[in-house]
Amino acid sequence: MALRPIDNALPITPDNLRPKKHAKVSIQTQKRASEIGVNDENKAPFPQPVDASVDYIASENLKPFQDPESSIQSLVEGLDSKDWVKVCESLNDVRRFSLYHCGLLLPVLEKVMLVVVKAMKNPRSALCKTSIMAASDIFGAFGEKLLDSADSSAFDQLLLQLLLKASQDKKFVCEEADKSLTALVNSIAPLPLLQKLHRFVSHGNLRVRAKAAVSISNSVSKMGSEEIKEFGLVLLLQTASGLLNDRLPEAREAARSIVFSVYKVFTENEKPNPEEAWQSFCETNLSTVQAQSMIKVVSSSQ
Repeated sequence: MALRPIDNALPITPDNLRPKKHAKVSIQTQKRASEIGVNDENKAPFPQPVDASVDYIASENLKPFQDPESSIQSLVEGLDSKDWVKVCESLNDVRRFSLYHCGLLLPVLEKVMLVVVKAMKNPRSALCKTSIMAASDIFGAFGEKLLDSADSSAFDQLLLQLLLKASQDKKFVCEEADKSLTALVNSIAPLPLLQKLHRFVSHGNLRVRAKAAVSISNSVSKMGSEEIKEFGLVLLLQTASGLLNDRLPEAREAARSIVFSVYKVFTENEKPNPEEAWQSFCETNLSTVQAQSMIKVVSSSQ
């Protein structure tokens, strides 16, 4: 077989003279990267600039409207906005109306509460926290008027969302929801509030049960003997019994506090043998195991 002349071989080009290949980047990919604020795959995305415009304003720093009658007309429109930053601003306006012009807010209060509930469900933490702050100011301004409506479903939804937010993992949202629940307990008379809270102690979410238990305990601690009796000693005893063995310490501690309140009211007229009367009361209204737990709670504190 004849060999090819060496003159026909391709010339050898040194490595440093070879043209370098560059990775191809599509226009669509570059555009998408710029849209989310990423210029380098090794760098974290830049925060959205609109987030910086949302401020968490303390209630004492909110100011009244100069012309509240005109401002109330645009409030509902702002709450219905598709722009979440605009909704945050409108929720702060709700707080201003609650603090300084609550009479103007009352006719649209139910709609406002439903917007607050919707905002609490939003995955944006800034919108969620602002809505919780709005709920706190609404509680302080309207108190038991929130329960006056024939259809209190808006309040019921608001209460459930607060318990859920107080139970979640985002610390600053959870802390704000706890503050709002405290404002709720301080703003509404214990008896009607207990009737709303009681159904949540059997909720499937153990954290919701615990937060409801704490709110019930705080409400009971504010009640006088007659109010506790009106709500029902047996009902409170059974509620505490169900929470006493709950998985979360927060719920168990709240249950013990409720037990002590019930014991104090029940035994205030049982002067000769209060412990014996308490034992009989527990055994009459609870199972044997539950009754023993109740007796142990009281005896261990004496």
